[in-house]
Amino acid sequence: MKKLIIADKKLPEQAKKNLKQFGSLIEFSTQSITYEAISGHPDIFTCQLPDKIILAPNTPFEYLEIFENAKINFEKGQQIVGMEYPQTAIYNAVVTENYFIFKKDIPDKKIIQNLSSQKSILVKQGYCRCNLLSLKNDSFITSDKNIYKNLSQEKLNVLYVDPKQIILPGFKHGFFGGTAGIIGNDVLISGSLKYCSDKEKIQNFLTNLNYSIIELYDGPLFDGGSILCF
Repeated sequence: MKKLIIADKKLPEQAKKNLKQFGSLIEFSTQSITYEAISGHPDIFTCQLPDKIILAPNTPFEYLEIFENAKINFEKGQQIVGMEYPQTAIYNAVVTENYFIFKKDIPDKKIIQNLSSQKSILVKQGYCRCNLLSLKNDSFITSDKNIYKNLSQEKLNVLYVDPKQIILPGFKHGFFGGTAGIIGNDVLISGSLKYCSDKEKIQNFLTNLNYSIIELYDGPLFDGGSILCF
């Protein structure tokens, strides 16, 4: 079955063109729900769990239909995404098979209700998914120093990446988690690591986990609110 890929409509055109080689690309965008810089960020409206997705109830209907038609298991959350923080971060937690990484009192209750045996790790960053890419073998890449500290204290395999060279229009910079997605053993990155001062660290970290790196366009890393692959 062909992969379904959801990415910000504002991604560079070459990045979107290359994404279409990996599956059916859905260009995500919203209007008048949240502020413009993150209005097309999939990870603001969705929280990926190991066995399903929790979707903001005010996700535009056309995308709910796409999930239904693709037979992707999803459940609507209780709270709507809003214009201001923390209503913009309700679905921006990270849930893996073993860990629930989040800021206290932020995640929607539906996320918490669907947890199984995950260990909770509290962090100070509300935009957790934007700042954290979850990889195999309980490994992570983050662009938040507090997340790095807390995951390191849990003896997890985590790499810190300086976010200053990551583009997020409307802000000084974006975050590494928002630049990437994973299909199998490929890490798709919206941009080229040659524009990143941490290039070698990222390459070595991912190579040691047996990932291949797919650079989607020749330009600085672009934070589009994650590339979601199903």
